[in-house]
Amino acid sequence: MPEKEEKRDMEGEKRLGFTGIVVDSRQEIARVNRVLSDCARLIRGRIGIPNPEDGTAVIGLIVEGTNEEIGALTGKLGNIPGITVKSALTGKKKQTENG
Repeated sequence: MPEKEEKRDMEGEKRLGFTGIVVDSRQEIARVNRVLSDCARLIRGRIGIPNPEDGTAVIGLIVEGTNEEIGALTGKLGNIPGITVKSALTGKKKQTENG
């Protein structure tokens, strides 16, 4: 497949997946929520589980977007101190209107 077509395919196909966020620093939760709010169109579901004993929390997201969009979301979150983020995407691809 030519490079131009391959790039379009990666950018134009949506994937469904899961993103797990571990919050070790409660001071940064406002920044996490700001990023999630900015990327709300990618989020299909969200659950948050706080641990009051040690002040940590886990946030689970069901996401749907292109590799590029989900990568941008996890990159922004991963750059926040005290935040660890991992994603797993399905192999199932869904063509976007632009793709």
